[in-house]
Amino acid sequence: MEHLDVAALRESYSGVGLHARDLAADPLTQFGTWFTDAVGAGLPEPNAMILSTVDADGRPSTRTVLLKGYGPEGFRFFTNHRSRKAQAIAADPRVALLFPWHPLRRQVIVEGVAERLSREESEEYFQTRPHGSQLGAWASEYQSAVVAHRDEVDSRFAELAARWPDEVPMPDFWGGYRVLPATVEFWQGRTNRLHDRLRYRRAHPNETGEWVIERLRP
Repeated sequence: MEHLDVAALRESYSGVGLHARDLAADPLTQFGTWFTDAVGAGLPEPNAMILSTVDADGRPSTRTVLLKGYGPEGFRFFTNHRSRKAQAIAADPRVALLFPWHPLRRQVIVEGVAERLSREESEEYFQTRPHGSQLGAWASEYQSAVVAHRDEVDSRFAELAARWPDEVPMPDFWGGYRVLPATVEFWQGRTNRLHDRLRYRRAHPNETGEWVIERLRP
């Protein structure tokens, strides 16, 4: 059996460069511009982001979650508070986010701290979810735990659907997080692997206020 030569897989990037003078003064405004570009380009699930965490024992883990809001307060997502990611965040709230917009030769990398949203904020979003997704939050009550058969999950979902054919209350074990960015890097692919990397960071660490933009070596 022939094996694919992975090392030979490469693509030469080309396109417009990225310059600090063209960026917004703050990273969330700049993110909004790039996010709009990703949506306009028809990328599948442009709000899909890779969330990386480290648990109490220092073991890293990563998974894809969906961005459900962003603004001056940071980046928001929702999940089960009993999940592996939530347990890791409880142990160490420092996280990283990655938006891999490959067709645009772009990435956005966020490093910051995750904090829980209030129950009121989580309730507001939960009520906008499709009925099936609301039931799914209950059906995966012990998210990340081992389950013997798929039938157990499906049976639980059917039971919940019969219990709540209309309105579904939000589970106590479910809610949102806000990632407060400390740094945000905008990555633009260029020729010869000499990519443009521009990073926002606070002028004074651990404080709010002014952002500075610095270019990183590719």
